[in-house]
Amino acid sequence: MTGLGWIAAIIIGGIAGWLAEQFMKSNMGILMNIILGIAGALILNFILVSLVGATLGGWIGQLVVGFIGACILIAVARMFRRAA
Repeated sequence: MTGLGWIAAIIIGGIAGWLAEQFMKSNMGILMNIILGIAGALILNFILVSLVGATLGGWIGQLVVGFIGACILIAVARMFRRAA
């Protein structure tokens, strides 16, 4: 996550994952929320930097990026579960 320490990344990732879980009506544990939030932020940051050349900074910006990224990951996981 851009400019944040590991502790802040875990906290923001957990919050972003939990928000995505609530928004997407999913049922996952706290560890999965943290993983989804952090992974979502990493993936969406990479996409934003590749396409736009910039990303959102700070705690709020990374929370938004983590939330959107986690929602995308949940949607992709649902597509694979339905296909299997």
